[in-house]
Amino acid sequence: MGEKHVAAKPLHGLGSGVMEVAVADRSGVYRVVYVVNLGERVYVLHAFQKKSKKGVKTPQPEIQLIRARLRRAVELEHQRS
Repeated sequence: MGEKHVAAKPLHGLGSGVMEVAVADRSGVYRVVYVVNLGERVYVLHAFQKKSKKGVKTPQPEIQLIRARLRRAVELEHQRS
């Protein structure tokens, strides 16, 4: 619908248009990372439960996976155009 989720915030260090939504419930904190500035699609790059109790920072292994998936999404979008 072209609207931004109320809890979405930029995930810094990964480029423009990479957003993160974090939601907490009794079982933990869950995060979804997506990119919105690739053509007319929204690419969901990763969804995971944050396990670490230390700070709010996204763990490095998760960031590495998100970076790899972002590169792949960019490749796919370039193939389509």
